[in-house]
Amino acid sequence: MDHPGHGFNVGTESYEWRPAGGAAASRRRRLSARGPYQAALPAQIAELPVVVSPALQAEAEDAVREITRFDAEVTTLAARRAAEAGVDAAIELAPLASVLLRTESASSSEIEGVTAGARALALAAIEAKAGANAQLVTANVTAMQRAVELADEISIDSIRAAHEALLAGHEYAAPGRFRTAQVWIGTNAISPHTASFVPPHHSLVEAAMADLIRFVARADLPVLVQCATAHAQFETIHPFNDGNGRVGRTLIHAMLRHSDVTRRLTVPVSAGLLADTAAYFRALTDYRDGDVEPIVQRFADASFHAVGNGRQLVEELEQVYDSWSDRLSSRRGSAARRLLPHLLNQPALTVGRIETTAGVALSAAQRAVEQLEDAEILTRVSAGKRNRVWLAQEVIDALDAFAERVGRRG
Repeated sequence: MDHPGHGFNVGTESYEWRPAGGAAASRRRRLSARGPYQAALPAQIAELPVVVSPALQAEAEDAVREITRFDAEVTTLAARRAAEAGVDAAIELAPLASVLLRTESASSSEIEGVTAGARALALAAIEAKAGANAQLVTANVTAMQRAVELADEISIDSIRAAHEALLAGHEYAAPGRFRTAQVWIGTNAISPHTASFVPPHHSLVEAAMADLIRFVARADLPVLVQCATAHAQFETIHPFNDGNGRVGRTLIHAMLRHSDVTRRLTVPVSAGLLADTAAYFRALTDYRDGDVEPIVQRFADASFHAVGNGRQLVEELEQVYDSWSDRLSSRRGSAARRLLPHLLNQPALTVGRIETTAGVALSAAQRAVEQLEDAEILTRVSAGKRNRVWLAQEVIDALDAFAERVGRRG
């Protein structure tokens, strides 16, 4: 049967397979990897109409309004706090914006099986000892920042820049460069013949991405419908050796910012997708079969889920901040007080980081740590006399609670 948006149906093309030598496999698997294989041939979507049911379009538009409202709520909250403290509103907004960006990056990474808890991410951000996953998630934060910064002009170059930020130093992934070989998706598939999905031949990637960029530039489509469709098309093209899912989700945020749906925040939409990854992956498959509605539905559901959890996280962080303000005895304007907003965004600190962040001498930084420890805001977590690290455990707890609500593991 035909579906709304059936013009997006993905075809196939046959290619000769030239296996790399030396791969160990059973005779049966080697035989199954012989002969031509079929690779996806995505539709050209630059000018295609995107038709969804009126009910789904209304739901998607409600989701966009909810994202915009959340962005405005947090911005207003920061402005009020800034007025009370007599500082620039951007100073109060920056920690909340950063922590939401980090939760989005962590959720997007978890969809790809890259998991890191709030404590590990905080330590990685100050280059303290942290595992490989925490470092990858930290790189995803940088990639997300790069994509949003370049949202005024979403282009092949800006997508490549996000990929380069994500996978810098991982040469197997060719950071910032489109793939030059066939890739495929499928557990234990030694060739494209038995893969669950075979993206387009690498010779088609450049043209397919140029077509996608023209689609992204359109102004005649409902925003979330356009975002979901563009994301599904990106995942179908699979333009990079690795990191396609994470870069494809940065594209969503660049489009939301480009469309003025968000102005200050990165709403953790990936956290909403993470709530049901099986449905998300099924929706991508449905898109390749010509049905665009399931991926739009997933993005609408994810947006409502993300805003609900985002509001709860912001509320919990505000309660933590108020509690700190009450417990800290140091005067207004002291280094310790100036560090409180910073701790919401980066709950791990060293004395050296305090010197840089607060712009104070070593003695003042050490005094600030003592005051924050006395108020039970910071807890020392490293032994020894050198390279000491302190954590704001209440922030870690709030971030872990957010992760638990969305099904993320630490």
